Amino acid sequence: MKKKIFRVIEVLYFYIFINLMLMKNVRAYIDPSVMTYTIQAVAGIAIAIGATVSIYFRKAKKKIGNKLNIDENKNKEVESDEIIIKKNK
Repeated sequence: MKKKIFRVIEVLYFYIFINLMLMKNVRAYIDPSVMTYTIQAVAGIAIAIGATVSIYFRKAKKKIGNKLNIDENKNKEVESDEIIIKKNK
């Protein structure tokens, strides 16, 4: 698994390096709406990363709690699921 990850990082590093070496200077007009799309893309990526980190943090917290025999619901009250219907006469 680690070899695959390192291989992917190697390929990405090589690809970025080659692109930087072959990059040409250009002078182009950037439309103002491009910045709005960029901000939206960055915000979307940040939200996705935050959600992913949150999910894995909860999973890790639950696994650690199970290994250390810590019950997170120890002091919480649990209501019963009984539904009582009273008939009026």
